[in-house]
Amino acid sequence: MEYVKKKVNTVSRWGERPGDRVLEDALDRSLLILDKPEGPTSHQVSSWIQRMFDRKAGHSGTLDPRATGVLPMGLGHSVRLLDLLHEAPKEYVTAMRFHSQVDDERLKEVLEEYTGEIYQTPPVRSGVKRERRVREIYELEVLERKGQDYLLRVRCESGTYIRTLCKDLGKTMGTGGHMMELRRTEGGGFAEEWAKILQDVKDALEFWKDGDDEYLKEVLIPYERALDVFPKVKIKDTAGGALLDGADLAVPGVLEMDEFEKGDRVGIISLKGEGIAVGEALEDASDIVDMDEGLVVKTDRVFHPTGDYPRAWK
Repeated sequence: MEYVKKKVNTVSRWGERPGDRVLEDALDRSLLILDKPEGPTSHQVSSWIQRMFDRKAGHSGTLDPRATGVLPMGLGHSVRLLDLLHEAPKEYVTAMRFHSQVDDERLKEVLEEYTGEIYQTPPVRSGVKRERRVREIYELEVLERKGQDYLLRVRCESGTYIRTLCKDLGKTMGTGGHMMELRRTEGGGFAEEWAKILQDVKDALEFWKDGDDEYLKEVLIPYERALDVFPKVKIKDTAGGALLDGADLAVPGVLEMDEFEKGDRVGIISLKGEGIAVGEALEDASDIVDMDEGLVVKTDRVFHPTGDYPRAWK
């Protein structure tokens, strides 16, 4: 935390540390990072996970059936928080083929031209409205080359279509080109090292049913990790209940803050680290630290923590 307004201790009876949740509660408040196999749609994978865990499940960031890699998923209450993961960049490794030989120096120039804001029209098979839109490419580089086949690493804004990018690169190079393979290596703030294959998840569930929960605990990630892409505000225990009831955050409830500016999205957490809410900062953190009253975060999303919080400000 960058700014400290006040230091207080948490009250043991209010709230609960995410790591202390019993597994039954954790199942409804967890993220699951899957290594999606080639073949099934993201929706099919969600359906399998829903049946396996016998509870609501959803995914963040649809992957093409032929694509593999990082597919963040949510269980139970976590499903409604999955859109928060779209704030984080995505990273892909893609194999593309140019339809004739290209000059590597010219390609390097073109990749630099495509780094930054670009215009894209979603492909027909995407299932979304085909409107031209702006997306940002943060990094774009060649990893390997073999003849007309290139392995590219792309770090980009959520909602960027890599298949379209490959096609556009081919047009710009004057040769034509298409995507052959695609793997997402990072999504929602999670690198592929976090990802578990479906068999690992199934095995962890079977071990749990046999009385061993160690492997399942390794698979599940507290849904508070959805807040990692935002600066955070730590609040008093006595402010938690009001925010969970839909109130906005006022100065008396603030304890510590990361650096942020007015208008930024921020995550609100308890002294025990439980996710409480997400909202829009109404002031800069540097100004809030000197304020004595007033609203500082307009909340628009609340979590479902396991612990109870007092329903009155103190």
